Amino acid sequence: MRAINERIALRVLLERGPLTRPELGEFTGLSKPTAFQLLARLQAAGLVVSDGMRSGLAGRNAETYRINPAAAHVAAMGVTPGAIEVRVADITGAVVGEFVLPTPDPDGGPPVERLRAALDGAAPPGPLSRVVIGVRAAVDPATGRLGHLAEADMPGWHLPGLVPTLSAALGAEVSVENDVNLVALAEQARGAAAGCPDFVLLWADDGLGAALVIGGRLHRGFFGAAGEICHMPISGTVTARDGGRHGSHGFQSVGGGGAIRDLLATYGIDRPDFRQSVRAAVAMVEESGRAAVAMAGESGRAAVAMAGEPGRAAQEAAAGLRLVAGRLAVGLAAIASVVDPGLIVLAGGVMEAGGERLRDLVERELHVLLPTRPAVRGSELAGNPVLAGAMDLALATVRDDLFGR
Repeated sequence: MRAINERIALRVLLERGPLTRPELGEFTGLSKPTAFQLLARLQAAGLVVSDGMRSGLAGRNAETYRINPAAAHVAAMGVTPGAIEVRVADITGAVVGEFVLPTPDPDGGPPVERLRAALDGAAPPGPLSRVVIGVRAAVDPATGRLGHLAEADMPGWHLPGLVPTLSAALGAEVSVENDVNLVALAEQARGAAAGCPDFVLLWADDGLGAALVIGGRLHRGFFGAAGEICHMPISGTVTARDGGRHGSHGFQSVGGGGAIRDLLATYGIDRPDFRQSVRAAVAMVEESGRAAVAMAGESGRAAVAMAGEPGRAAQEAAAGLRLVAGRLAVGLAAIASVVDPGLIVLAGGVMEAGGERLRDLVERELHVLLPTRPAVRGSELAGNPVLAGAMDLALATVRDDLFGR
């Protein structure tokens, strides 16, 4: 019972603190003597500290208490081909350090050295209790080994004892997690999927990925490869049999960032990057819509003359966007037919560039293909969603360890 009361009190202080002893008793249902003894134990354990005095009624002062921020520190790390991003926080979730280590050369040193350098750059104020690292790979829950990537994608990461090696090198317990899974955890905690127990997150960027949350829990699969949809066979595309295990085939060959850029180029929108291509297409369509409203008072030939070539270009852009949405919807329909989610969250560079217009098109295309009608929402997370999910996981793990003592 003592341990249960301590756990409840710590959670209340985390969510509502600083609190006085009477307030803690009110929120936890504990008597004043019990709250007094409990706070004394938690202070002795270094989990709670005084936050000073608060003036009360009739000139009385009451001492307040809060979670000790220095009780534990955690780090979230996101590994991409071009950089390692780090965020350090204390047990309350307050960010106390950040750093970005550029890694333009994939062969620029062992991953352990790079991770250590990135972590040092964030200057943690004390020992770390947990480090969660987001990677662009599947993580086998039984072995900890990375899968669904070639050695050239992440040189040096194909280690049989990856997690123990990283833990020893970084001086903290380490968890390695698929980056899209981490985005889903963040959306579930404070984003578009908050309160939804069954949802699919589609990450549409240079590469494609998905995360599945079923019954409120992240579903990783037996081999940790649930959501590795980039090679999902799509009718009419090259398969792994023909394109090789790590080649561009299946869903990736029609829905990946490069494929979308190439598709829009055939509709007259030729940009060096898929994000720029999608933004340009959306801008052309929306500008055409505004022009149409402005010309609503014009008639006949005058309106046609004013529309001219820009009008035709906007029509091409709209057709290209519909095809982009249709390609993504076909893959989503295959997933939704099996998982039956109540919600689909669209995230990643393609969807960020396409905004509400592309989200709406994907929803329309998807609802044509499915007998069900899952809600379709865009991401509601700001900043780096991989780091946000990694931080959520790190904090949840450490808090369970500390508060469940």
